[in-house]
Order: sequence, then C-alpha cells, then structure tokens
Amino acid sequence: MLASSSSRMLRLQRTLSKPALRTYHDLVTTPTNKPVVSHGPPGYSAVSGHVATVFGCTGFLGRYLVAKLAKMGTQVIIPYRDEDEKRHLKLTGDLGQVVAMEWDIRNEQQIAECLRHSDVVYNLVGRNYNTKNFDIADVHVDGAQRIARIAAEAGVSNLVHVSHLNASASSTSRFYATKARGEEVVREAFPAATIVRPGPLYGYEDKFLNNMADWPIWWKLNEGQTKTRPAHVMDVAQALANLISKPHLAGSLLSLPGPSILTHEYLLHLIDTVTLRPPSGAPIVPKKLAEVISKVAQNVWWPIVSPDEIERRYIDDAGTDGSQTEEELLKDWDLVEVHPSEIEAHALTYLRRFRSAENFPRPLVLPARPAAA
Repeated sequence: MLASSSSRMLRLQRTLSKPALRTYHDLVTTPTNKPVVSHGPPGYSAVSGHVATVFGCTGFLGRYLVAKLAKMGTQVIIPYRDEDEKRHLKLTGDLGQVVAMEWDIRNEQQIAECLRHSDVVYNLVGRNYNTKNFDIADVHVDGAQRIARIAAEAGVSNLVHVSHLNASASSTSRFYATKARGEEVVREAFPAATIVRPGPLYGYEDKFLNNMADWPIWWKLNEGQTKTRPAHVMDVAQALANLISKPHLAGSLLSLPGPSILTHEYLLHLIDTVTLRPPSGAPIVPKKLAEVISKVAQNVWWPIVSPDEIERRYIDDAGTDGSQTEEELLKDWDLVEVHPSEIEAHALTYLRRFRSAENFPRPLVLPARPAAA
C-alpha cells in the first residue's frame, strides 16, 4: 500500500516538473538571427527569452524602464557607477533576473562586458550640465557613439537610443545640440538603431513638476509663456519596453511628446491650485541677470539651474508652432501602443506632498485651461 502511494506521488511529481509545451510563437528570431525563446507563465516570473542592458538605469526614466522590462520576464543588466543608486532595482525582477555590473562610460571593456549577452540595448545616459568629470558632449556624443559602436561589434540585435523631443543641431541650447549630434553618431555606428525623442518627463522624483514647486522663480522666465509638451514617465517607459516586441520599428525615429501644449505659466498655476498654496511672489528675473546668477551658482556648490537651462526656458518644445496636426504629433504613440495621459490626471499624486497638514486630505479641484494653452 505504501509502495503504491509512493509510486503515485513520484508520477505526480514528474508530471508537475515537466516543462510546459512550447509553440511556434514562443520562438522569435531577431534581425541578427539570434533565437529568443520564451517560457513560463506570463508576468514577473516568466522568462521572455530577451536579455536587455539598460545604460542609464539609475536615472529618472531608467528605473521605471527596468521595472517594466523585469515585469515582462526580461533579464535586465543594470550597469551602475554608484552602489547605493542601483540597490532598489534588484527588487523589480524575479530572483536572478536583474544583474548589476559596474561600468564607466569611458571604459570600452566594461561596456562590452555589460552588453555581450544582450539582444536589446537601451542608452538612456544623459547629462544636464557640465561637471568636473564629464562635459555634456562627453556623454551625449562620445559616450553614445562608444555604446553604439560596441553594440554593433557585439552583434546586438536592437539598440534603442533615447534623445530629446527638442534635439536640433541648430539649437541655441548646447544640451539640445549635443543630443542631435549624438543621434547622428549613433546612426553612423549602428544604422538600425531606434531613436526615441520623448518630451519633458514628469513623475515622482522628476526635475519638472517638483522643481517648479520648489523653485518657481526659474520657471517664470520668458514671463512663463514658453510652450511645452510634458509626457508621463510611466508612459514613456512602457513605450520603450514595448519596443522589444516590435522589431519592425528598428531604425525608426519616434517622437513621444505629451498630449497637450501647455505654458509654464499654466503649469505654475496648476501647481498652486493642486498644492493649495498661495501663488509665488517671486519676481520675473531678466534673462541676463538669470544667466549671471546661474554662472555664479556653478562655482558655489551645485547648479540650482545651469546657464544652459536658462536658455532652454526660452525655447518652445518641438511641435508647438502649429506646423503639425495633433494626429501627426501623436502618431508614434500609436506605433508603440501607448495612449499618453494628461498631466492633470497625475498632478495630485506627485504634488500632494507640498500641501500643508491641514490641506493634505482636501479633494482636488483642477483649474480651467486657458484657451491659449
């Protein structure tokens, strides 16, 4: 009796331990003919068969992209410079699915080691201002070219390079100009690279809404009339993650602006309304004075605002001049199967922390958008 029971238990264990049957759709061939085989239940504990390296994973957009990829069952390589900045990313994926590797953007051997097993590489690395170690061009141009070249040499199937909506070689902003130059050198080194141009990003720890709430004086430049198209960081992260399953978009240039054209003046008003704080009494600083203050700030401690950021406060986002229809501007969102959300839908989530204790639980009453916005 005991032997019969043990035999049945053994047969049951063997049945449960058998791998699930796979079908043709579990096998995907990449442009470089590397097979990608998925298995397991869909979701966090799945194995999608893809291995992705995310350079810039510890940045604002990078941490959300890693979480999206890991949730899909993708093994993610997370190159890092600072040990403390990458610890939380380990928890975004199942055991063994998020692998940390130390790197330096000037070290070609480390870059090659980070991507040699990957079929997808994302480059999200960016620099907002110059530091003693890195110039903006060192990161946006030289670093981007180095990653693209090594990815091509390693036979990576898909390279996704994240630029900016306002990238332009003729821009008066060095940030935007180097972003445009970076796109050129990436395409030269990796012709099939997918270039993604998101608009200004907002989210929990952004430097957009939070910075406006902390330092409204720097967003009143140009009398607050600068036009912008902010995009939700979660939407952009999902769009980037979706590119894994869309090899037909390789080599494309995708623009991902926010769904609406807004002015800085309206956004400051939105922040005051959501946080239930009185409007800022900070004066409108002339551009020349703002540039002087920003240059002095570089040598005092850290750049509260850099001279190049001052310049950007006077540049309207691409697509706000009326030269394109809304359908043309938002068509790339459809290609990545994401519907971008409006900033008002998330304003309370990210700005509630600026409310006083007595106002914290009060309901949200949104301001009416001005016709001009």
